[in-house]
Amino acid sequence: MDTRRSTLKQKAAAVGSADETWDAAVAKDAFVEKVLLLGGAARRVLPWRWIDDAYGVLVSEVMLQQTQVARVDGRWQRFMARFPTADALASASVADVLDEWQGLGYNRRALNLKRAAEACARDLGGRVPESYEELLALPGVGPATAAGVVAFAYDKPAVYLETNVRTVFLHELFPDEEGVRDDRIRPLVAASCPSAGVREWYYALLDYGAQLKSQVGNASRRSAHYVRQSSFEGSRRQKRAFLVREVLADPTAEASAAKGLLDDFERARGRDAVTDDEFWSIVGELAAEGFFAGSSAELWKRG
Repeated sequence: MDTRRSTLKQKAAAVGSADETWDAAVAKDAFVEKVLLLGGAARRVLPWRWIDDAYGVLVSEVMLQQTQVARVDGRWQRFMARFPTADALASASVADVLDEWQGLGYNRRALNLKRAAEACARDLGGRVPESYEELLALPGVGPATAAGVVAFAYDKPAVYLETNVRTVFLHELFPDEEGVRDDRIRPLVAASCPSAGVREWYYALLDYGAQLKSQVGNASRRSAHYVRQSSFEGSRRQKRAFLVREVLADPTAEASAAKGLLDDFERARGRDAVTDDEFWSIVGELAAEGFFAGSSAELWKRG
């Protein structure tokens, strides 16, 4: 046995001992060794990896939610240069944060990230918490994001289940099943998470999962929780994003001007202008989420 394979065997043996959660028909050590080997061979060098800055990891995890890695690489560096700490993000204006977020998906993620930074600045002296429970209590932070910060920033065991990790477990352990629920996968993720070298294990899972998607298709579609995202073109999401973008460009815009721009945008794409009811419904949503100042003459809420 070569040195590399011997090392992999040692790492496989170090993986968590909760074997009772593992299907008896599956050799866990073989699974771990395979993931470490193939994930290592497919390793991606990314700027947010192998860092101890929990805030930087948090930013990367939020950006990577349903956003391609290629798009985040470059934008993460820009965001971190502009808002290098939780305190810096907390003190920034909403307009500046959303301006930097354009092109990275849902604007509400940026707003929640800023709110999480505000909570860290206000309650924790600018420190991003270390425990899963504290992280989960931050605005907009869900189970995968909290586990990602624990695993990648603090290199501590956590049950990190996102699309690439899910893809590996479905491909390897549920190859012929449809509609597999996460409550069947999560115990396996927990049992395979090592007590040491957590980052390396999850990086291997992520990279192997990304490789599987590119070579054999997205096994995560066989998850009971998989939802195909609706088309962005012509959607309410597109109209929301358009209004946020236009008001960023002109924070003094009045409602009538904003609606006119949106109507022109829709007509240019062969669609009808939005109705007054739809326009004000969107404005109401954005106001409730903290983007706009309700139905006042100036839509933009200065932060």
